[in-house]
Amino acid sequence: MSNGIVIRPASNQDVPELYNLMRQYIVDFYEQPEPNENDLKGLINHLLDNPSSGLQFVAEENGELVGFATLYFTFSTLSVKRQAILNDLFVAPNVRGKKVGEKLFQTSLDYIRENDFSSMTWETAKDNVVAQSLYNKMGGKLAQWLFYEIS
Repeated sequence: MSNGIVIRPASNQDVPELYNLMRQYIVDFYEQPEPNENDLKGLINHLLDNPSSGLQFVAEENGELVGFATLYFTFSTLSVKRQAILNDLFVAPNVRGKKVGEKLFQTSLDYIRENDFSSMTWETAKDNVVAQSLYNKMGGKLAQWLFYEIS
């Protein structure tokens, strides 16, 4: 537990803080329109209530959520196994540089490996070189359409 960062699955009591982090991710980082609060909280609750469709890991420092990763589950026909899509990985600006993103990524990767998924895929913007650097460092492979895959 270096730097006092704990990575764990999200729980019901995390919904208000996780909502705020996800809102920051959507509005501040990706500059998208403000999400409907009920819709976004509904998505968080859907994942909590339906673990077969996906899950979220949260990063916590001193009792405060400082990051999250979202995995959605699908299937790979070619490998005849479940596959995970790392749809989101976000770290609050005030804790960047503490390897929180690496810890969230590694926890997601450990989860898919421990649960016999075929792979984990994700995508990032072409100009998000910080994220690309992390994904390359973690062992991701650049795909033809800037998708990454790791097994």
